[in-house]
Amino acid sequence: MTQHFPTRQLRFYLTAPAPCPYLPQRLERKIFAHLPMTDGAMVNDSLTEGGFRRSQNIAYRPACDTCSACISVRIPVADHVAGRSDRKTLNRNADLERRLVEAEATIEQFDLLRRYLRARHADGGMTDMVWPDFVAMIEDTPVRSHLIEYRRRSEDGGPGELVACTLVDLLADGLSMVYSFYDPGQPRRSLGRFMILDHLVQARMTRMAYVYLGYWVRGSAKMDYKVNFQPIEALGPAGWRLLSAREREG
Repeated sequence: MTQHFPTRQLRFYLTAPAPCPYLPQRLERKIFAHLPMTDGAMVNDSLTEGGFRRSQNIAYRPACDTCSACISVRIPVADHVAGRSDRKTLNRNADLERRLVEAEATIEQFDLLRRYLRARHADGGMTDMVWPDFVAMIEDTPVRSHLIEYRRRSEDGGPGELVACTLVDLLADGLSMVYSFYDPGQPRRSLGRFMILDHLVQARMTRMAYVYLGYWVRGSAKMDYKVNFQPIEALGPAGWRLLSAREREG
């Protein structure tokens, strides 16, 4: 399969069926392509608009034979209004400092990721990740990527305790939250939701139109948090459109 872009052609590949990590007793397949090093950012922009997701230097999207539960979703920044619970979440984390850093892996980030995975995704495939895997996840990219670290303010002015981190792609029309992880020992902060809310703040400040959240998997409780943000757009056969309350609940 070949798709045409202004500067080159991409060749797409299809994976073999494998157990679905989100829905039991189902198999998943993915279509993927290697992002080029020369114009990877532009290609990633186009593919994300078309429902793909980036992992290192690969762009992929589900291509399952009998299931269409995975749906690309994004939040239209201009239309989002923080509700009462959102404002409380932001206020609870007002003691954290946001730091934009280069996409370079650190042991401190890796230790936080391991704690997060053990607590929240102990049965997932990422729990076997070792240091070189983490370095590749953060640094092996041909696109405009950065990390946002959230730290407690320190009394001496130095870097405070790292409590959350997000790997982010900068797109032509928005921010794509590639992967987020946080301290599982601080549940009151609602750090996962906080990071999305904070990226909506960042996108609004920089006049970005969307915050891309990847895939909402209908029927997977782990993914329902994504459609709790309203309004939210979903990608369907006719393009991006607002997801209705009935569709979110069904």
